[in-house]
Amino acid sequence: MTRVKLMGVFASPYTRKMVSLMRYRRIPYSLVWGDPSREEYQLPKPKVALLPTFYFEDEQGKLEAVVDSTPIIRRLEREFPQRSVIPNNASLAFLDYLIEDFGDEWCTKYMFHYRWDKAEDIDHAGTMLPLWNDHTITDAAQQQIKTQFSQHQINRLGVVGSNDVTRPIIEASYKRLLNIFERHFQRFPFLLGNRPGAGDYGVYGQFSQLIGVDPTPTAIARQLSPRSCAWVNAMEDLSGLEASQEDWLDPSKLPETFIEILQEIGKTYVPALLANAKALSAGESQWQTEIDGKTWQQNSFPYQAKCLQSLRTQFQALADSDKENVANILSRSACEDLVDILR
Repeated sequence: MTRVKLMGVFASPYTRKMVSLMRYRRIPYSLVWGDPSREEYQLPKPKVALLPTFYFEDEQGKLEAVVDSTPIIRRLEREFPQRSVIPNNASLAFLDYLIEDFGDEWCTKYMFHYRWDKAEDIDHAGTMLPLWNDHTITDAAQQQIKTQFSQHQINRLGVVGSNDVTRPIIEASYKRLLNIFERHFQRFPFLLGNRPGAGDYGVYGQFSQLIGVDPTPTAIARQLSPRSCAWVNAMEDLSGLEASQEDWLDPSKLPETFIEILQEIGKTYVPALLANAKALSAGESQWQTEIDGKTWQQNSFPYQAKCLQSLRTQFQALADSDKENVANILSRSACEDLVDILR
């Protein structure tokens, strides 16, 4: 069987998300830890430089560079149907999609904020990231990359919305989610029940850095949710886990902790999605809204408007009965505004 080729770096949450998923799904792969922009790899360049980069054969048998983990997961589902990470129940599959999107687009705010906000974390990331890419570089090169890359990332804090105004909102959300996870993981090994869904992998990608890589969020997690720390360790390689369709949560009997996860999404990510889309529609470069009872302000981000459109597409594809089921579940979780706009 042909191996799926991909390239990424250890400190990339999306790389860790996809490598872990490939291991669980037992999809043969060939992984290069590295930067796809480097010429010596002699591989096609993606249109947008994102990690990880996958290399799939096109109709002529030539390699094409593909990025964006969420559609890649769906492509892999079509090409490798075994050990799916998409629930067979359509209502639960939509909720799984929402959690994956939350992990990719809101939990990344935790990760980026903690990595580049405090001196200890900045120093750690700046020191280790060049070495994770190539630990044979000279001390002088390592120091130069550390200085340049750290400053570049700090300058990008505004892109993800981390600033003096939003700092307490981001940190409170991270701590709330850890507390929810601590209670959820007392009963279930994964967010979607007794087997991992795409939502598990979306959140895991960011938490692979928040727990075990960056000092400040790791210390917080160890204090608030040791079970989340154990979940992160387990998620890294689930190739030995045997799963059945009965292992998914029953969408008609969702546990309270699952609803609380959706409530955190409704409290934080949903208002951000809607305000961002409204601003872009009006041609505004910034948006402001209330999140968790406080003011949030950041630059408009076109990709997250695409995320909202994808959620709409997923919702509209549901049968009427599943739409009603999803609407009822989301109405219990502070996600009413998302339901209204999806209808």
